[in-house]
Amino acid sequence: MSDTAIKVEGLSKRYRIGAQQQAYRTLREKLNDTALAPFRAARHLLTRNGGNGQMTEDGRPKTVNGRRSSVFRQPGETFWALKDVSFEVKRGEVVGIIGRNGAGKSTLLKILSRITEPTEGYADINGRIASLLEVGTGFHPELTGRENIFLNGSILGMKRVEIKKKFDEIVAFAEIEKFIDTPVKFYSSGMYVRLAFAVAAHLDPEILMVDEVLAVGDIAFQKKCLNKVKEAGGQGQTSLVVSHNMETITRICERAIWLDRGRLMLESNVSDTVSAYEASTRASHDPRTNRIVRSDSTIGKAFVEWLEIRSDENEARTVFANGEFMNLVVSISGDLPAASYFEWALFTERGQVATSGGNFFKQSDIKLPTRSGLLRARIGPLPLAEGRYSLHLRLGELPGHRQIDVWEEVSTIIITSNVPEIGGLPFDLRRGVIYIPADYSDGQA
Repeated sequence: MSDTAIKVEGLSKRYRIGAQQQAYRTLREKLNDTALAPFRAARHLLTRNGGNGQMTEDGRPKTVNGRRSSVFRQPGETFWALKDVSFEVKRGEVVGIIGRNGAGKSTLLKILSRITEPTEGYADINGRIASLLEVGTGFHPELTGRENIFLNGSILGMKRVEIKKKFDEIVAFAEIEKFIDTPVKFYSSGMYVRLAFAVAAHLDPEILMVDEVLAVGDIAFQKKCLNKVKEAGGQGQTSLVVSHNMETITRICERAIWLDRGRLMLESNVSDTVSAYEASTRASHDPRTNRIVRSDSTIGKAFVEWLEIRSDENEARTVFANGEFMNLVVSISGDLPAASYFEWALFTERGQVATSGGNFFKQSDIKLPTRSGLLRARIGPLPLAEGRYSLHLRLGELPGHRQIDVWEEVSTIIITSNVPEIGGLPFDLRRGVIYIPADYSDGQA
């Protein structure tokens, strides 16, 4: 047996923008269309004779200002969601798929899962696939959790006796014992995900595909799922994991595939691929000055041209401990209105604003250069919990907060813990976003 689980060669998928896609139809709808066909034909004949004004007297399409009327619109333009993607995945590998929104990650998994067909190329799959591409995938809303477990197992080709052996383990993992005989249409999104992942992971698929849906679950369950994927990889199961969380990808994957605008940018070990992807989301760094230089600095009359991130000791860095100050040196180019403001924000890896600020809180003390010049901001002490945060910058005009310039994902800011190790183990400060110190006592008066 070949040790290749997935082989993708020249895979491409083209979609048509604005064109109506042919929908799946029920037998009843098709029979109804057949019965009405003679009447539609008669109406079409009347239409050709000018019945609705869409045809001319000689039977040609009616035009408006030299163009055909809307009934004869041409199909929409096309775009390639995937273009000429090729790679191989060995049995037992856990491979991450990363990239921006719209990069083609979900399209790739849908093709590999046989949900949609490629326009060009092919994918050879050697093994039984379980896919978890969105909340509730493969579940029938009217059936109970118990019934859906057996339904999914049957779809995977398992016998009833095999499913029964795994049933208790699935229910325990999903933590929904009380609701197992409730129709899943009454489940919350978190319950859906817990049961869907438990089914997909425990019914012995040879290939598991997961597309970001674990972000719906709580932190404890996410951790349990990731451990399950890693453990299954050690037992020979192949896994493809799509995630925007680079910490997750780095932790459980051996290799990573980076897609951008439908094309494969890099396929390598997880560290090199994640580093290259993160570097692409930022502007270029000038090694002589440690500046982050704007690559799209022709936005408007005024814009942020470059940025330096420094510590209080004037050291250029992007890693800070809880409670430290972060200093920004911002070069603004162009002419700013008299009443302008500068805003910064730190986003979590899930795209939520962790914290933000700006000098618009002190409108009487605005000190932006009205012409090209430098702006300095000292931010802190940083109260953030451990993790990776994305820095965003914005210039605006007061009053009304009219936007002048936005620079997104300028840099990744890493926050570390300054809490000493306890009992030889580092204290986990990754839960939540804000770290709040506190004093504790034994309760004695």
